[in-house]
Amino acid sequence: METPAYVAGVGRALEPKRFTNVPEPAFASHDHDRLDNRLRLYGLKEKKVRGDGNCQFRALADQLFRDQERHAECRAAVISQLRREREHYAVFVDQDYLSYVGEMSRDATWGDHITLQAASDAYGVGMCVISSYKDNFVIEITPRTKRGERVLWISFWAEVHYNSVYHIDANV
Repeated sequence: METPAYVAGVGRALEPKRFTNVPEPAFASHDHDRLDNRLRLYGLKEKKVRGDGNCQFRALADQLFRDQERHAECRAAVISQLRREREHYAVFVDQDYLSYVGEMSRDATWGDHITLQAASDAYGVGMCVISSYKDNFVIEITPRTKRGERVLWISFWAEVHYNSVYHIDANV
């Protein structure tokens, strides 16, 4: 399964990349502990979404609509954005672009940083991703055209799972 890799510093927009490394279980567990600690430090908590290959889109649907079951709607908006603005995203895809878009359109295909950027652009919202990466763990995604001040918050247990994120006192 292919998942995203981020390549820039804290608080900066990133260049989307893809790779296929999935961590060993012991490393992944340590990684999640690091993510939990960071979320607590920032006064945040995860709202778990189902881990069925649609977790990125479920986390986005939860943030946008408070309903992770609307994940297919989010995926469709992302696919439409990828098709509409091919020239903007194709430079980040290291395979045939139409094959990539076809793959991403299938239910249970893991999203990547390219789909996060396309979602940000499609909905005109900023995103903040708190990840379990050792360094550069706060990832800001800015839409090409902003349509308000709303920011979506999601967590990324690196190479494993996305969840929706809320303030620790939120009733979710």
